[in-house]
Amino acid sequence: MSTMTDTGNGTGTGTGTGTGTTTLKGRMTALARAELTLLGRSRATLVTAVLVPLLLPLSVRSATDQMDLDEVGLSVGTVMLPAAVGFSLLFAVYAALTNIYVVRREELVLKRLRTGELRDPEILVGAALPAVGIGFAQCVLLAVGCTVLLDLGAPPAPHLAVLGVLLGIVLCVALAAVTASFSRTAESAQVTSLPVMFVSLLGSGVTVPLEVLPDRVASVCELLPLSPVITLVRGGWTGDLTAYEALGAVATALAWTLLAVFAVRRWFRWEPRR
Repeated sequence: MSTMTDTGNGTGTGTGTGTGTTTLKGRMTALARAELTLLGRSRATLVTAVLVPLLLPLSVRSATDQMDLDEVGLSVGTVMLPAAVGFSLLFAVYAALTNIYVVRREELVLKRLRTGELRDPEILVGAALPAVGIGFAQCVLLAVGCTVLLDLGAPPAPHLAVLGVLLGIVLCVALAAVTASFSRTAESAQVTSLPVMFVSLLGSGVTVPLEVLPDRVASVCELLPLSPVITLVRGGWTGDLTAYEALGAVATALAWTLLAVFAVRRWFRWEPRR
């Protein structure tokens, strides 16, 4: 069985070689199954992860009546679909995972897991798998629903939409771990996650497309964490995203992800914050 070095500030790493009594797949499956069981017992987290993302797109539908979408080459469908994906990533993945990481840390679950064969990244990823699965399933369901109900048709560039969703999931997992690092309790996690939530909802094109904003404001908003994800998803259905714009969005998303991973390695805490 591997040994761990815990400095108390998230910099400890396992020294095992991953060739213990169980395989990596077996360890991750067991951890994900246990986390899914715990997730099912938390009604508040389930409501946040499952119901809220399915209901919020309706609010965007009413807001589109106040927008001149034809002038910027958009439609109700190309506004609502990326918004639905954004809601799923923010609530089913980011918000839910922030709460999960904090609760598991305060209950000493994370600390106990580090004494076994699991490495630090495996613990964080394994704990995230149920929320990631819910978020990804919602994105697929909402994409199909919007495509059919809003008569969008097949996306001309589906690879951009898929890439956007995958980048968004990885980024939201990393951001959730960062936010959990600075959250003392599950209650405070609801407050510490608000800046990312508000900035993403208002400035990343989720509720208001960047195309309808003034050029200078839109240029700044394009650099926000979730903006490239929404840009890629919307570009998958509009088909008007150039290769340069797509690469720029991918680069921005990767930059935020790398920055978040660095912050996790530097500041994530494995023991309760006292």
